[in-house]
Amino acid sequence: MPGGAFAGNLDYMHRLLAAVLTVTLLSSQSVAAQDRVNLGYGRLVTNDLFFDRRDRWRTGSLAASHVWGPEWTGALPERFGQILELRINGEIIAPENLSFPAPGDRPFAGALSIGLHTHHRKGATEFALGGDLVFTGPQTGLDDFQDGLHSVLGGFDVTSQTRAGQIGDDINPTVVAEMGQVLRFAGSSATVRPYVEGRAGIETLVRVGADFSFGRTGQNELLVRDPVTGHRYRTTFTEGHGAGFVIGGDVAKVTHSEFLPSDRGLQLTDWRSRMRAGVHHQTRKGHRFFYGLTWLGKEFKGQRDNQVVGSLRINLKF
Repeated sequence: MPGGAFAGNLDYMHRLLAAVLTVTLLSSQSVAAQDRVNLGYGRLVTNDLFFDRRDRWRTGSLAASHVWGPEWTGALPERFGQILELRINGEIIAPENLSFPAPGDRPFAGALSIGLHTHHRKGATEFALGGDLVFTGPQTGLDDFQDGLHSVLGGFDVTSQTRAGQIGDDINPTVVAEMGQVLRFAGSSATVRPYVEGRAGIETLVRVGADFSFGRTGQNELLVRDPVTGHRYRTTFTEGHGAGFVIGGDVAKVTHSEFLPSDRGLQLTDWRSRMRAGVHHQTRKGHRFFYGLTWLGKEFKGQRDNQVVGSLRINLKF
């Protein structure tokens, strides 16, 4: 992309992100007089260590969300801006060989992001909208973190060759929007939620998918979507005990990715696919557990294989 066009697009993204955050904050002031409480906190750790132990490509990430709003009633409010979510994400992306990347493989990338999002509904249709600032490069310190972690737990070194080729320091404003609708099967606790998602910024894409849920655990709660796997993790929690099972998948058309720069000869695949399954479990004492697996399709032409990663959350109540 020519330098002038890139600068223009970057400026546009900065202004768009600022507009989204400003509208969200101003809208939230309309409910300032109400009692806004801390609704909950959710997180999800994803790593190929939890399944294939290959330490490659989408190798590890952490998603975390703090949510505030009016007292949770089991359904999203109908007014925009009533629920605010502070979202923090971190991700490490690696070539297949972490120490000696092969020519044509994707570069190492560390990314940290912070953003503000809001959730509401219109009738039966649910909306999520927000913006993130995504920091990439050595400034994140994730190359040192990965190297230090491997020195303790075992694994390949992040060599100077890998570091020299990593995605550089940058700040990428990113806008995220999702629209979905929960459809319930009569006479059962099963639901299906088709959805459409759009992202513009660090990666620009349009995604279509669906999530199936079975069992009571995880129902009627505020769920937030993990950007890497697509799993929806819990930020609010209902009483009771038991298990809930989730199956989902989606396909995306990706038109741009800062993680796969075309000026290095990397070409995006025509479509990017994900398939996932997981189980929520909550005990009588309130201990909560989630484990999920996600099959990730190829993201760039020349990627030798698909991969499967595991996702985990454990919350013990004392």
